[in-house]
Amino acid sequence: MLDQITVHHIYVSDDHNYYGHHGKEPGNNPMIELPKVECEAGKGIIGDRFHNYKEDYKGQITFFSLEVYEDICKAFKLNDVSPSVFRRNIILSGVDLNSLINKKFTIQGIDFLGTQEAAPCYWMNGAVAEGAEDAMKGRGGLRAKILTSGHLHANSSAK
Repeated sequence: MLDQITVHHIYVSDDHNYYGHHGKEPGNNPMIELPKVECEAGKGIIGDRFHNYKEDYKGQITFFSLEVYEDICKAFKLNDVSPSVFRRNIILSGVDLNSLINKKFTIQGIDFLGTQEAAPCYWMNGAVAEGAEDAMKGRGGLRAKILTSGHLHANSSAK
């Protein structure tokens, strides 16, 4: 099953736009697309805002489905919206991310533990489109811990 996964996009940001901004204006820190990133076991993606955030953090890396991105774009008639707008690190296809909650899995030789849905919040209505938060419920992506170190590459399969 997991050999069907393809990593399409990889993003990092050096600071938060929404996390910790409740009641304030969002930040304007861009998501930077990279061809590969280094995942550090127990710490996160080197160069990302959640790297070494806190010990045993359950959101060291986030995954988002390309299929959900395409569905949201179609539903809201969005033509020029990058997958980076969802503020998830890894955009991939070929797996139901919710099926990986509380499970260990491997992508490109790196072991992860799915911890919970990367639940959408009200910020999605402004960042994506009005109604995006509701449209994403139950399919907001996956938060995970990084169990082994290694490099993830965009436009590569899980093997």
